[in-house]
Amino acid sequence: MSNNNLKFTDATLVVEPLGLDKIWSFKGSIEVPWEHVRGATHDPGMKNEPKGFRCPGLRMGEKLAGTFHSDGEKLFWNLSGFENTVVIELADENFARLVLTVDDPVTTVERINELASA
Repeated sequence: MSNNNLKFTDATLVVEPLGLDKIWSFKGSIEVPWEHVRGATHDPGMKNEPKGFRCPGLRMGEKLAGTFHSDGEKLFWNLSGFENTVVIELADENFARLVLTVDDPVTTVERINELASA
């Protein structure tokens, strides 16, 4: 089950955490202009990557929600488990990457990459 609702408008990508994830992640939504989206990948291997330190947010087992700081970068994580993880690379934004759980990672990545390169 997805923890996020992604909306694709002509000008922006909007990520909205769902349910309690809004509270745990301290984010109602994140809106990014397409010209700041570098691309996306389906990356279950994020399970093995260092997460950094959380501030603010939640980390409990395979549930991560909120802002994490790692190697001088600020990342937004909102996921439960890693099999459906999508990583969205950003430029000139508050976050360097968005690490999210989505229902259909392959289709989501294709759509993001299509719109980011348009």
